[in-house]
Amino acid sequence: MLKNLLSPDELALLQKLIGECSEPVICCHVNPDGDALGSSLGWAEYLRSCGKTPHIIIPDQYPDFLQWLPKSDTLIRYDKHKAEADNLLQHTDLLFCLDFNRLERTDDMADSLRTLKAPKILIDHHLEPDIDAVLTISRPELSSTSEMIFRLVWQLGAFGDMGTHFATPVYCGMMTDTGGFTYNSNSAEVFYIISQLLTKDINKDKIYRNVYNNYSENRLRLIGYVLYKKLVTITDCHASFFVLTRNDLRRFNYIKGDAEGLVNMPLQIKGMKLSISLREDTERDKLVWVSLRSVDDFPCNKMAEMFFNGGGHLNASGGRLQCSIEEAVAITQRAILHFENILNPMP
Repeated sequence: MLKNLLSPDELALLQKLIGECSEPVICCHVNPDGDALGSSLGWAEYLRSCGKTPHIIIPDQYPDFLQWLPKSDTLIRYDKHKAEADNLLQHTDLLFCLDFNRLERTDDMADSLRTLKAPKILIDHHLEPDIDAVLTISRPELSSTSEMIFRLVWQLGAFGDMGTHFATPVYCGMMTDTGGFTYNSNSAEVFYIISQLLTKDINKDKIYRNVYNNYSENRLRLIGYVLYKKLVTITDCHASFFVLTRNDLRRFNYIKGDAEGLVNMPLQIKGMKLSISLREDTERDKLVWVSLRSVDDFPCNKMAEMFFNGGGHLNASGGRLQCSIEEAVAITQRAILHFENILNPMP
């Protein structure tokens, strides 16, 4: 059996708030990934089963390889439909903040969320939550926000009423946030949850193919180019980084999601502890997106906080720099040198 996520008082408060709302809004972080979308779509399905009319507002575009998710056509993009989204936010009676710990992570939506009069409920697995919520459900030790959504629905006694439109996005979110259950998923309860999701007739093999075997030819050529031409390894520090300039992305007809997972690949090198990706924004000048991945106990989140205006998990974090790509490279080199003693401790 699963451990309860909420105390009796917290559970009662959640039930009361859901019972009193009619048109709740669910929102997630900028650059939505599989967990952000999976948890949002799964939670919306639960709220529909309660007789509610939920709306999901996402800050911007999400990857092409996630557009097959059930009911993803109901997502409202803030960057494309700001007036509609602001109207929904203004009139909502309950806001769910899923898969982010600070309002700043919603980018241009942040100001609208800050002035919201409706109560907020935070459901997230990132460290150090900093959102003014009437109920904060923060569990950094869990694999994903999608896992948290499953556990909430389970504790609410509603899982038996859920179908594939709940189970599919929740499984997808758990799968993508653990790299296909290869990290941050060494728990018997994770696999118990998977076994329960499989009772809802989901096709886990097809879900995997839809996400990981659904890229363009340009994506594969981009991978080869990065590994052969762009990868920089700092052997003494067991670290690596690569840069994707705007010109690189244009050369390979980049679409959102094509760089997904690239930052993990250098960790396949024997002894590699840290991998960093620097990607120029395709539209805004002097904006560089940073992704960090590590193994074992190297603190990606600390490096992201100190050098890249970001944060995240111990082994998977992100951030962004408002500077030129050349300055971003210099900052990355300084960051690696700053953590040299941890990356390559003296005997």
